[in-house]
Amino acid sequence: MAPRITRIESTEFSYPLEDVGTDEHGFNLVYEPGTTTERKLFGLRIETDAGIAGEYVGGNSPAFAQINTVADYLLGRNPLHRERHWSELKRALRKYDRMGMGPLDIALWDFAGKYHDAPIHELLGTYRERIPAYASTYHADDNGGLDSPEAYADFAERCLEMGYSGFKIHGWGGGDDAREVGREVETVRAVGERVGREMDLMLDPACEYETFGDALTVGRACDEQGFFWYEDPYRDGGISQHAHRKLRQQLDTPLLQTEHVRGLEPHTDFIANEATDFVRADPEYDAGITGAMKLARVAEGFGLDVEFHAPGPAQRHCIAATRNANYYELALVHPDCRNTQPPVYEGDYSDQLDAIDAEGTVPVPDGPGLGVEYDWEYIEENALGGRTYE
Repeated sequence: MAPRITRIESTEFSYPLEDVGTDEHGFNLVYEPGTTTERKLFGLRIETDAGIAGEYVGGNSPAFAQINTVADYLLGRNPLHRERHWSELKRALRKYDRMGMGPLDIALWDFAGKYHDAPIHELLGTYRERIPAYASTYHADDNGGLDSPEAYADFAERCLEMGYSGFKIHGWGGGDDAREVGREVETVRAVGERVGREMDLMLDPACEYETFGDALTVGRACDEQGFFWYEDPYRDGGISQHAHRKLRQQLDTPLLQTEHVRGLEPHTDFIANEATDFVRADPEYDAGITGAMKLARVAEGFGLDVEFHAPGPAQRHCIAATRNANYYELALVHPDCRNTQPPVYEGDYSDQLDAIDAEGTVPVPDGPGLGVEYDWEYIEENALGGRTYE
């Protein structure tokens, strides 16, 4: 008998980030000694009559609002029919950004791996089992952490000594004074001069820059230092094909775009219209492992590399099955505080700064499904609410 979905349960929970605050606008996470920020995530379980549950922890409130609208569709259906469900949910959520598809699809892949007693990367087709990682920083602060170009250079050097072969700067977000591109340029030069001969360097302004001139000025500094990529400089949110094509024409540093572009077809159009060099994908943002792997194959067909956004077990499985990917993003890291990873992993899974080995790589989980065990007791003890569908 084919398995059937019998119950779907989502649980919102919170966990503390110690010595972490936000910039003055409240959007960028920054090092702030003595401050504790509460972060909210969701735990998702898709239960079946086979006695196996597909699980995933992540997502946000807007995504789970979309899950509320489509969860009933999955009840009673075969959880192994992922491609069919992906197509139906894509249509059902066509008026929205489809962020709700990601957690559901990842949980269905987790079920499939457990059902077949295989890690997800084997179901996808394993290409590698260890992945080079780059250190991806918190945003700059004025609190004694990443508070100067020299502090970034010091941290990059420390990461190099640990074994990292790549280092990405999230720079001076915050108030109007903090957005002066001069400090961005100084940071690019300080890091480049310190470790640029030994590491791949990246810059992600996180859509902070106000003008084309700002983006061009910082991009030319990246050119001078031979940066590996330049990511999301524009205040447009990273979605204007014309703007990024024009910027590409003026710079030598490759652009990495599409983190904020939703959907297979818009990603494909971005590539076809020569608006990026590297392609961004994320199994949580891009309609699950199914959606992210479609993007990887599209990029491969165009001869481009796909770089997966953010850390997590789903990302590791995707990269393990993707030839045309260079790095795993260990984010967000800082010399004085911990990553934003929730404390819900039992066993030795980690995305902290010290998760790499001496060669700067992280392993791919080899247990069934995602290959991680979630601490559901912690999630329930810190629950804020949730929904059940049955």
